[in-house]
Amino acid sequence: MASHGQNEGADRVSMSTIVFSVQRLIGALLFVGLATSAGAEPLRPYKDALFGYGRVLQEADGGDFRIIDYQELRDINARDQIPERRVKRAYVSLGVKNAQVNETLDLGGRTLDVTRVGPDRGAAFTVIFIHGRGGDRRLGANDFSFGGNFNRLKNLALANGGTYYAPSVRSFDAAGVTDVAELIRFAAKGSGGRPVILSCASMGSFICWGIARDKAAVAALGGMMVMAGVADPDFRRSAAYGAQLPLFFSHGSQDNVYPAETQITFYRALKAKNYPARFVLFETGSHGTPVRMTDWREALNWFLDR
Repeated sequence: MASHGQNEGADRVSMSTIVFSVQRLIGALLFVGLATSAGAEPLRPYKDALFGYGRVLQEADGGDFRIIDYQELRDINARDQIPERRVKRAYVSLGVKNAQVNETLDLGGRTLDVTRVGPDRGAAFTVIFIHGRGGDRRLGANDFSFGGNFNRLKNLALANGGTYYAPSVRSFDAAGVTDVAELIRFAAKGSGGRPVILSCASMGSFICWGIARDKAAVAALGGMMVMAGVADPDFRRSAAYGAQLPLFFSHGSQDNVYPAETQITFYRALKAKNYPARFVLFETGSHGTPVRMTDWREALNWFLDR
């Protein structure tokens, strides 16, 4: 006969299993409800008045290509308490840090340091941000830099049942691509196959284009975002192109690291083939502008609505 203590232990295990299952069900129902209710967008508004795009200077391709008014004096100096280092307090909500952890994942024998916001199982959707050269997971987890845009992303994910990962990418070669491919598979498996959005900034775009050639990783993705990145001249040979994986680009018109014209030409070649793509160009913006100014909610809703 089982002892009283053994029965209590079994009851606790059963109750934990029930609670975890209910949490996963609530997250799934929340996402489905948001996505399917009449006229609703998948992600609910969050500080849209502060983070939404400014004046549209030019529009083409039915709104898929837009040039957005950007002014450094307004969008950096007037927005930040310390320009480019600390945004004003109104732009951030720090309660989200209660759901944030730093961890080292074991991904099929490969270790990867990540910052995670949200659950590691049952996420309604997942966003993965890949930093550029010289960065690590701290860049994508910083609440106050880049105008508070990462804090908004964290809050958008958490408020809508999603999960956000900011990994430390050790290299921008095949090894780095393999690490991120394993993270994509891990996130997709943990969420039961719900959408994973991969976003890559600057040199991190090399990771995105490498992932585009991984058929299994592409199958787990709902889309890719390339912010101030390079173009991929061989993209049409990739698994992502064959799968018509939606692409979102954002760039500054005065980027002196990766010229905007190259990326615009790439985008136009895709649109000529009716490829699902969008492009936001920030007029007078520099290399760091897209990470600061990209409207995460609008971009993610475009992917999740599809």
